Amino acid sequence: MKVMKGRNYIPKATIERLPLYYRCLDRLSSYEDIDVISSKELGGKLGIPSTQVRKDLSYYGEFGRRGVGYDVDGLKRSIARILGINKLWSAALVGAGNLGTALVNYGRSSSMALKITNVFHADPGKIGNKLGDIIVQSMKEIKETVKNDNINIGIVTVPASEAQKVTEELVEAGIRSIWNFSPIRLIVPEEVMVRNEDLSVGIAS
Repeated sequence: MKVMKGRNYIPKATIERLPLYYRCLDRLSSYEDIDVISSKELGGKLGIPSTQVRKDLSYYGEFGRRGVGYDVDGLKRSIARILGINKLWSAALVGAGNLGTALVNYGRSSSMALKITNVFHADPGKIGNKLGDIIVQSMKEIKETVKNDNINIGIVTVPASEAQKVTEELVEAGIRSIWNFSPIRLIVPEEVMVRNEDLSVGIAS
């Protein structure tokens, strides 16, 4: 998969390395007294060749100075803008089970710009309960809530047998970005982006 930007096609692998660069730069600016870093040093911290670092960043513009390196804070801000993490993105999570609970708890302590604002579940026994400080809502409320609360992202943590139906409800509600933790490949319209996290593959690997 490649993403088109102007005349350039940005490889998926490049896009997926940007958060690694951001996290490294964030650590450097927060915990280490480093103002400037070379592509070799940045790549060395992540196990990525310096040539790849320069190539990845070149898709988005000119950031460093030859022979000097990259300004840590400046590059961090630029990557944050590229990734869209200089603003807060609201997410609706479907599935108030163990995985959903873990994601809600992680989101409360994460510094990334994704905030789970709503949780939905089909089981009447869980509706009205709290997941962290979020009240679990009925699936029937998805469409109205997504519209009224300007939710950008849907997170699917339901069993495989329910995932496609839930996804269709999210798309119908207006969601165009889905983070899928269910172990199936979802069928979505072309304009909807899906990021799959297959935990079973990770465990097997």
